[in-house]
Amino acid sequence: MNIQSLTGAWEFCQAGTEEWLPAAVPGGVHTDLLALGRIPDPFVGDNEKKVQWVAKTDWEYRQRFTVTPELLDQSHIWLVCDGLDTLATVTLNGRFLAHTHNMFRQYRWEIKELLQAGDNELHIAFAAPVNYITEQEAKRPLPTVYHSIAGGPYLRKAPCQFGWDWGPKLPPIGIWKDIRLEGGSSARLADVHLRQHHNNGQVTVSAALTLEQWTDEPLTARLQITAPDGEVFAVEADASTNRNLQSLISNPQLWWPNGYGDQPLYQVVVTLCEGTAVLDQRSYQLGLRTIELRQEADEWGRSFEFVVNGIPIFAKGANWIPADSFPTRISDDQLEMLIRAAADTHQNMLRVWGGGFYEEERFYNLCDRYGILVWQDFIFSCSVYPLHDPEFLQNVRTEVAENVRRLRHRTSLALWCGNNEMEEGWVYWGWDRPELQDLKAAYDRFFHHTLPEWCADLDPDTAYWPSSPSSDTPFANPRGQTQGDAHYWDVWHGRQPFTAYRSQYPRFMSEFGFQALPPLATIRTFAEEANWNMTSYIMEQHQKNNSGNSLMVGQMLDTFRLPKDFPSLVYLSLVLQAEGIRYGVEHWRRHRNRVAGTLYWQLNDCWPVASWSSLDYFGRWKALHYAARRFYAPVMLSIEDEPPRQGVYVTNDQQEAWAGRVRWSLETLGGEVLTAGEEAVEAAPLATTTVNLFDLSSYVSDDNCRDLIFIAELWQGDSLAARQTAFFAPTKHLQLADPEITAVCQVKGEQLCIEVNGRSLARLVELSLDGADVVFSDNYFDLPAGRTVTITCFLPSGWSVAQAEAALQIRSVYDSF
Repeated sequence: MNIQSLTGAWEFCQAGTEEWLPAAVPGGVHTDLLALGRIPDPFVGDNEKKVQWVAKTDWEYRQRFTVTPELLDQSHIWLVCDGLDTLATVTLNGRFLAHTHNMFRQYRWEIKELLQAGDNELHIAFAAPVNYITEQEAKRPLPTVYHSIAGGPYLRKAPCQFGWDWGPKLPPIGIWKDIRLEGGSSARLADVHLRQHHNNGQVTVSAALTLEQWTDEPLTARLQITAPDGEVFAVEADASTNRNLQSLISNPQLWWPNGYGDQPLYQVVVTLCEGTAVLDQRSYQLGLRTIELRQEADEWGRSFEFVVNGIPIFAKGANWIPADSFPTRISDDQLEMLIRAAADTHQNMLRVWGGGFYEEERFYNLCDRYGILVWQDFIFSCSVYPLHDPEFLQNVRTEVAENVRRLRHRTSLALWCGNNEMEEGWVYWGWDRPELQDLKAAYDRFFHHTLPEWCADLDPDTAYWPSSPSSDTPFANPRGQTQGDAHYWDVWHGRQPFTAYRSQYPRFMSEFGFQALPPLATIRTFAEEANWNMTSYIMEQHQKNNSGNSLMVGQMLDTFRLPKDFPSLVYLSLVLQAEGIRYGVEHWRRHRNRVAGTLYWQLNDCWPVASWSSLDYFGRWKALHYAARRFYAPVMLSIEDEPPRQGVYVTNDQQEAWAGRVRWSLETLGGEVLTAGEEAVEAAPLATTTVNLFDLSSYVSDDNCRDLIFIAELWQGDSLAARQTAFFAPTKHLQLADPEITAVCQVKGEQLCIEVNGRSLARLVELSLDGADVVFSDNYFDLPAGRTVTITCFLPSGWSVAQAEAALQIRSVYDSF
């Protein structure tokens, strides 16, 4: 294809005015206005409220361009828009092309007859999305989330952009993906269906081609596959007689999820030629693997387990939301930082949640590279949609077809899921009312019949699941624990204690979570110090869950003493979140024969906010993310505490057995050992091994329980693999003394090494470097008396050891009250 990009410098104006201003494409109205200083930063203070007018206003974009002679010579020329957000009217040289109404679709129009040799003008007028959905909502209200702008389900646009309980009401408008001209004269590749077939250790890669052809000239199709070691496999065929190319891969290198093996990727190129001339070409990266969603009857009901290359995988991960309210400004580096942070904490699955959008190619490229399986929701969430409307349904059908075709070859793709929490809505949220029965019938028809049929036709290799959560039986017990996946929100919305997680045995836990404030460095970006109070006006503008702050504080005071100041409150919210999610994940991993995965809510943020994320908007690691590196470790040591009894377990997700020792002790907080021992451990692969159940009732009394700590350490040879602690009283009641933490810094290569110890127990130790964002090898950890821990991080560029020592700040629970 002959391609001419139309991205770059454009102009835009508010409809009804003639003040044309510079714009960037891909981009949007908010980011263009922000770049010009025409609006304040919506992420600061309460500026979100001050820019609401933007999405209630119509806007226009235009670009003048000259078509290259080579392109103009082609017999067919298309205008291709990969993403228009959302209600657009497109004209070229004053001639109407089309109206658009779906940000998730690619639009392609043949425009040869409309182009001219000199200047051309492309004009795209965007109607205000808020006005449109408000008009539709007035005709027939649809149930949706309370914290969004009503009417969102009427428009095929990312639902969370209208507001969510962690996101602002900042619906973008504009050309949000690539826009270009494409030209050809003989033929083009309309579609390539890339598949892999595994049989007895051999892999055949096939490419089924769909062509658009305008001449009778003979065409040649070529499939070339380059292995990670450079070996090339290639096959050619006459495209008029063979449009299904196949290549056998000798000695295939298998792709594995993160933690189960390597991620070798093959480079695949499909080329369409006329003689020696290349007419069109598609490039892919492909990992060779098998994957299935195994659901088999067992003693608890029916399993829900992902199996890769024949190995049952415990899915360890989180839910993914759009990484910015204005997605066009997400850089490649920022996106990779987030995916790498997931991989660095041993995660192997992300759920692309149905309230956002189908992600861009670079997202899936990174998941392929880092071994992250993708649970892919279709974009329907927490609302009733007008699926009874034939025009709406046809729009969705095109959207589904395009995105399934775009993503079905992806190595990382593990599952297509119909929607987020809509079946819950019909069963538990009061939607099942007489006036909504036509919409319930449309829901049933679409998610249980139509959509799975489309998926089976377009992508027979990937499993389909109707809703999350679901029991796979329409409108029957979507929160059940005998089959399907589960969401458990009683600890957050229901104000249950963290111990309630241990009452749950889902087959797969695809959502659960607890909020924390963002780190103080992030709070500084939106709130001046005068507003550093959890209930201040500005802080509450960055808390989108109505009862979020009170729920956080309630659980905080169940666990910790009243914090002495705002920085201590922030710190306690971070460690509280980490402790709560740890409690749940460790429990479910101990029962990996029954529970096959945990995806906590949520990995990331779209703006600076109090939320359930483990990585804040800037990618800063919250305490939860450090905890995830421990509770998602391939070999996990855990304690099931039922004072005065303590059960010690080792969960091994590796494909090989693990051998080592557990050293345990019962000590005072000051380090006096009451009893201790050592146990040999042979941890079976893909299983949990019980080390021992310790009944310490003869050592623990009401008089000393607040001064005791149970410590378990996992050793392999002379290497400490993990340490866990448990207590006999709530942290707020512990007789904590000043741990008198000391730290010694030295530099080894590019690493800053910090040796930390304390005189008595330091609970949930936080390290930070004032003036620098770094990721430590560990953080927010317990440091028992007499132990020394060495923590590392990259030394900030240009820093000396003396600067690092001066910037090092250390905090523990003792310092919070």
